[in-house]
Amino acid sequence: MALFNLTINGKSQQVDVDPSTPMLWVLRDHLDLVGTKFGCGIAQCGACTIHLDGNAIRSCQLPVSAAEGAQITTIEGLSENGDHPVQQAWLEHDVPQCGYCQAGQIMSAAALLAQNPNPSDTDIDNAMNGNICRCGTYTRIKAAIHTASKNL
Repeated sequence: MALFNLTINGKSQQVDVDPSTPMLWVLRDHLDLVGTKFGCGIAQCGACTIHLDGNAIRSCQLPVSAAEGAQITTIEGLSENGDHPVQQAWLEHDVPQCGYCQAGQIMSAAALLAQNPNPSDTDIDNAMNGNICRCGTYTRIKAAIHTASKNL
């Protein structure tokens, strides 16, 4: 076990965990930030996506030891009231069905728009590649990202 000082959603947090513990489990089990979901555990589905220094990262494969000193943002920290342009566009386009993957989808989309505020369809496809939606809402996801880009 080791003590790690983390900055999550703008707040300092300390956790005493094994250095190899994935950030996903630090967030969910130690800090009660359960918006980040477990999907596959092998960084292939995107349900566990968070931001690490502004970049979309799969938290199921990110050891806590690699996150110390970085700015970590979870879906809970994207906005206080669910009013981030991506979250609003998700509602406008009625994107979620089951909703399980949506936190990861939203975090990937928000990271894309932070780096590229006017993405093409190809940019969106590339950035969202690997975010799996079992319900198949990909067309609505793309439309929502375009809407959010106009509302940034």
